[in-house]
Amino acid sequence: MERLYVPNRGHVVFEDIVFDEKLGAEINQFLREYEHCDILSKYNLPLSNKLLLHGKSGCGKTMTARAIARKLGKKIKVINLGGIVSSKLGETSANIASAFRLVESQEAVLFFDEFDSLGKERDYDNTDSNEMKRVVNTMLQLIDSLPKHSIIIAATNQIDMIDSALLRRFELKLEFRNPSKELLDSFYDKLLAKYPEEYRDVTRQYDISYAEAQDIVFRTVKNNIIVSELSKQDRLETNPCLN
Repeated sequence: MERLYVPNRGHVVFEDIVFDEKLGAEINQFLREYEHCDILSKYNLPLSNKLLLHGKSGCGKTMTARAIARKLGKKIKVINLGGIVSSKLGETSANIASAFRLVESQEAVLFFDEFDSLGKERDYDNTDSNEMKRVVNTMLQLIDSLPKHSIIIAATNQIDMIDSALLRRFELKLEFRNPSKELLDSFYDKLLAKYPEEYRDVTRQYDISYAEAQDIVFRTVKNNIIVSELSKQDRLETNPCLN
């Protein structure tokens, strides 16, 4: 069953995020593996620990990564690409290796956003891309040696740009899509319910992400409030007796 996604970048509760039927089933299967890890280990069945979240921006990939970590009781290490990518030869690969070491000694989730910036398809005909080849090769080696108790989650809006060998390393590739019209209506209703009726006149748009819908609501409600306040001021100036 679809559930209402609540945009919250603080403590993300897994149950508040919406998934379509297929995506929800895949994520629940992933979580159930960890709930039953003892019996799976008895039969030497490895737990999935490499997830790639892909799809349009604003559909909940980053929130899902945080919610999964919270659901599993693990810390999440969010990698800032600004601190990873370097123009110095070999330094980007070294920074990536340092990031992986963060989770080698602890049960944690390593989260890479904008993963396509690090894992671009290698172009062997382009001599200018040697550094990117090194970065991808480093990523492949580090992912292959990832401890079983650690989890890597990568998110991208451009899955087609990621190197095919890297893609094969991820056991689960989960696609995030725009929500349905019915779900967006529920989302609009929930957002608007907190405001007085006079400010709720919003032209609803569909086939967009939750983040885009939230921006529309906030922008329109703010404008409605300001217009209302200006109208009150005009009436007071026109008829001082109303004051």
